[in-house]
Amino acid sequence: MLLLPTDHSPSQVCEEARCPNIGDCWGGGEHATATATIMLMGDECTRGCRFCSVKTSRKPAPLDPTEPENTAEAIARWGLDYVVLTSVDRDDLPDGGAEHFARTVELIKQKAPHILVECLTGDFAGAERQVARVARSGLDVYAHNVETVEALTPSVRDRRASFAQSLGVLRAAKATRPDLLTKSSIMLGLGETDEQVLHALK
Repeated sequence: MLLLPTDHSPSQVCEEARCPNIGDCWGGGEHATATATIMLMGDECTRGCRFCSVKTSRKPAPLDPTEPENTAEAIARWGLDYVVLTSVDRDDLPDGGAEHFARTVELIKQKAPHILVECLTGDFAGAERQVARVARSGLDVYAHNVETVEALTPSVRDRRASFAQSLGVLRAAKATRPDLLTKSSIMLGLGETDEQVLHALK
């Protein structure tokens, strides 16, 4: 039986978003792959995308220096097969939180090398050096979402984000590690046309 998280465990997007699929993910589903998504670096975001309900703050609380170690310890105990690490945007930090992300991955791989780790990161304000730091951390999948089609980006995402900048993140990750799996996602139903969706996929 999988040990479910406690109040002292890392913050989970799964529970906070009240995801209806949490039983399938944690239980392994039909493919028996136990999965969880962990949100790092607090619950206050420095950006204000229109589609997101996460709290926004210009000055979020400082990072918890023990979070990478505590997160890795918890994940190793939970008996997972696959973990997704994501976070709020932290434009207030010089590196956008890249070192925090990378250190968490490195510790997970030390404590439970069998676990596949995906990082769903922000755009680090387009800083390829920070993207590269995460890409070299030992993760298995680098994810960054373009969120919507290019034409709707200005009305959906924070003004500091752009479609081109997001594509640049994915290119930088792949350039750093050509063998690394990269992925992205978009939301549908925001008023986009079929042609705009096809353009985004290309």
